[in-house]
Amino acid sequence: MTGAAKRIVLEVLGWVLLLLGIAAIFLPGPGLLGIFAGLALLSQQYEWAERRVEPVRLRALKGAAEGVETWPRIIASCLGALVLAACGVLWIMKPPAPGWWPLSDAWWLPGGIWTGVTQVGSAVIALALIVYSYRRFHGDPDAVDQLGREIEDNDKERSERR
Repeated sequence: MTGAAKRIVLEVLGWVLLLLGIAAIFLPGPGLLGIFAGLALLSQQYEWAERRVEPVRLRALKGAAEGVETWPRIIASCLGALVLAACGVLWIMKPPAPGWWPLSDAWWLPGGIWTGVTQVGSAVIALALIVYSYRRFHGDPDAVDQLGREIEDNDKERSERR
């Protein structure tokens, strides 16, 4: 692959990941991870993206640390991922609309099989991130404190540049 072709592929992939990450903030999925991945790719071409990679990475890690602070949060996160996977399986199986469904059958589980596949994929990613977060942060106040210091240092550095 030529240098120009590689640059175009990486840039297109970066924009796609960034847009999917933004959408995943509102839809089921790992939004900050997608935004971080998109910005990481775009940072190779754009200075504005390079300046935003580290703050997004740190905020994503902070969210990960907070998500495994307590057992109720861990259980709720795991249950949320399992419900998402179950919905994905339902979408993939596409059962007929139930009798109580008030709308047209066309509005029952819209999006088809690929909606289900992305839901199951998002659930797998979410569970993997929960495991990662648990192993890295749960019961390790030093790791959480270090992350807090990194965020403070990054914020201070960004405010000094302005």
